[in-house]
Amino acid sequence: MLLVIDGLSGGLNAARLTLWTALAALLFVVLLPSRVTAGPGWLTTRGLLGRHSVRTDLLVSVHWSDGVAQRLVLRDLAGEQVVLDPRVLIDNPALWHLFDGGVRASLGRGTLLCGATALRELSRRAEREVSRTVLELSGGADWLRPEDRRPAA
Repeated sequence: MLLVIDGLSGGLNAARLTLWTALAALLFVVLLPSRVTAGPGWLTTRGLLGRHSVRTDLLVSVHWSDGVAQRLVLRDLAGEQVVLDPRVLIDNPALWHLFDGGVRASLGRGTLLCGATALRELSRRAEREVSRTVLELSGGADWLRPEDRRPAA
């Protein structure tokens, strides 16, 4: 759109066209979300720059970077690493179920050495979200505390 406005104003030249195209490409790369898929014992993210997989049943560490852009970093026994937004797991109950099953297997095997606190917090958030959704869908949202309710869209 900015390219069209610049063109209509008469100020568009080769340098400005290159600049606008580069900015559009950069914005696309930054804003393109990764696709996350999972199965029993594995989780894969696919983005513009490649594909990364971890064995959730062989996790060694889970690190949660809490800040402006929350990130969950998963590392497995083979040294593979996946970085993803924890909201992806929280907002998708089927994905969460597969991930949680793998994590429980890691805990049972004793391979998960670091990140139990991060996983407990993530589990708490996921369970809260599922409970909230069930209450809202069943018409029981009046039972929710005001701070637990979703903002009106």
